[in-house]
Amino acid sequence: MNNKVVLIGCGNVGMSYAYALLNQKTFVNELVLIDLDTKRIEGEVMDLNHCLAFAPSKINIKVGSYADCRDASIVCICAGANQNPGETRMDLIHKNSKIFKSIVTEVMENGFDGIFLVATNPLDVMTYMTWKYSGLETNRVIGSGTSLDTARLRYMVGEKLGVSPKNIHAYVIGEHGDSEFVPWSNANVGLQNIKNFLTEQECDEICHSVRNAAYEIINRKGATYYGIGMCLVRITNAILGDENSIITVSAYDDANDIYIGSPCILNKNGIKERVLVDLNEKELEQLQNSIDILKKAMHENTSLGN
Repeated sequence: MNNKVVLIGCGNVGMSYAYALLNQKTFVNELVLIDLDTKRIEGEVMDLNHCLAFAPSKINIKVGSYADCRDASIVCICAGANQNPGETRMDLIHKNSKIFKSIVTEVMENGFDGIFLVATNPLDVMTYMTWKYSGLETNRVIGSGTSLDTARLRYMVGEKLGVSPKNIHAYVIGEHGDSEFVPWSNANVGLQNIKNFLTEQECDEICHSVRNAAYEIINRKGATYYGIGMCLVRITNAILGDENSIITVSAYDDANDIYIGSPCILNKNGIKERVLVDLNEKELEQLQNSIDILKKAMHENTSLGN
């Protein structure tokens, strides 16, 4: 199997992922684009190929079909309806569940045996659906999870403290949505606990800003896509580079039969293992709230959840 990525759904998110791949040093050597609007993605492929003279990596970029999934290392699904102003991510379940059943079924019928990477909202529910429809092992079905929320958190804390986001060691976990939370008891700046730098009120304000960032962006420009594009590249490189890196992705929680955002070790096999975080009493309640919301959403809106 080569380092081939098939991208299904070439809207703003999908093309931000493709463009970010092209601009970074990556292990990807072939990128295949699939979309209902074949004429437009022919233009996208032409445009991307014209960047190769200045790109850090050589990537063969082409328009493809589901047959290309047969020997792909990763199939990244960005297809589906966008979140409109006033909508929550959960509002998209009805729109996207039928789309996903069709996509995943066709991918598997073409002999796919790699790793699914899901970016469509509601993220955790769509990742669960992908796992169920595909029949693959849970470690080979991954959602982008709270990787973007974690990136937003680290940026905001870094801006507040005048420290590089790369030295903010903190995560957002739970649902990629309105019930996500920050386990501040485990957050550090360098080697010091974050409580040495931020008050409880400041932590609450940052958490609120992180949770509402997507709404703020959507209200201003209609959609979010650059951030998630970068997160998908980070996850892709961790997998293809066999890095054993820790990233907050949506992973299967067998105790609750859901997919949920948590720190995970990623390598060539997908999710090597979840990194369980010691939570205080308040954080345990927040995690249970996220679990309950995801289980309720799947039970009410799909035939997949228990």
